[in-house]
Amino acid sequence: MILDIKDFVDTYYVERKNTNSTKWDLLEERFGDPDLLPIWVADMEFKAPDSVISALTERVQHGAYGYSFIPDAYYNTYSNWMEDSFGYKVEKEWCRPATGVVSALYWFMNCYTEEGDAVIITPPVYYPFFNVIRDLDRTLVTADMTENDGRFELDFDLFEQKIEENDVKLFILCSPHNPAGRVWTESELERMLAICEKHDVLVIADEIHQDFAYGEHKHTPAPLVADGKYTDRIVLVNAASKSFNLPGLLHANIVIENDALRKQFDDYAGQHIKSEKNILGHLATQAAYEGGGEWLEGLKNVILSNYAYVRETLGVHIPEAKVMKLEGTYLPMIDLRGFLAPEDTKEFVQEKCRLAVDYGEWFGEGYEGYIRLNLATHPKFVKEAVDRMVEEYKKMK
Repeated sequence: MILDIKDFVDTYYVERKNTNSTKWDLLEERFGDPDLLPIWVADMEFKAPDSVISALTERVQHGAYGYSFIPDAYYNTYSNWMEDSFGYKVEKEWCRPATGVVSALYWFMNCYTEEGDAVIITPPVYYPFFNVIRDLDRTLVTADMTENDGRFELDFDLFEQKIEENDVKLFILCSPHNPAGRVWTESELERMLAICEKHDVLVIADEIHQDFAYGEHKHTPAPLVADGKYTDRIVLVNAASKSFNLPGLLHANIVIENDALRKQFDDYAGQHIKSEKNILGHLATQAAYEGGGEWLEGLKNVILSNYAYVRETLGVHIPEAKVMKLEGTYLPMIDLRGFLAPEDTKEFVQEKCRLAVDYGEWFGEGYEGYIRLNLATHPKFVKEAVDRMVEEYKKMK
């Protein structure tokens, strides 16, 4: 049974403060102030689905935590989820485990590119994309999206121009796009992939937000685009961590259909990736995919309700603030430049409103004056954050 918003919140809300939570207990380290209301990094104040808690409890109570392998049942469950949700039947032999999507990005960069190779991304985009390129001494190339009436869009001509001019070797695709909140249409994805094929660019598809697409917007896994025309240049990585609040369990899925790309990764892994499997991470993921569907639908209702509150309240009381449209993810951007100078954003948001948020410049140059809010949380926190912004805005006026 899918719980309504109140029942979902009453059932699954949990206090995170003083639990070694990055979101709540590292505010002094990350923001220089321990007393902010955290509405930033992408995790939640909700317990995982009951199926996950039951499976973990049973395994923990067993008491032995020795070396473990990932069973066939896991791959069957994962494939069923992908097929039922997106029409993508994933074969076991295509799959490799990872300790997380970001870890996998570092592996892919070392596996498939050399120092100095050009790698393209599409800001505003998830800031670890910048980090992995810079940390591993690759050449960062950006094709910034353009914002049109609250909706970010990719300039395909610019995208191809940047690939041509810089001899780009690899593209990190964010789908659905964080923090733009875009669920790419299949036609958009096909244009991106066709350009990459034309210029022999490998595509790493980060699809960790795949389970968050709303209304008419439908997520299309990159390997399915154009009936699988581009699978030979796609490495897909996703996880249940964002969907079911499991990031601390360190497990993700790599899917590589192409035999040569998969062998190249296996050869790299044989020399550089020697960790054992996380016994609880893959168990929790399997349990989430088996029994967490209704929980996920309840969560999405909470997110959409929170988004409606943000959009409607700011629309009435701070009309100069532009809330980006939310097609997917749970982390919309808000453009505050209509009433704030970009350099005053931190003072307004942090010093006056007492909020910890993700700042636009974290996602690329030129996005100062934007903030990103995490809506996968108790509505009381969203209401408090928005109400503080309205109160401080009125003081300014």
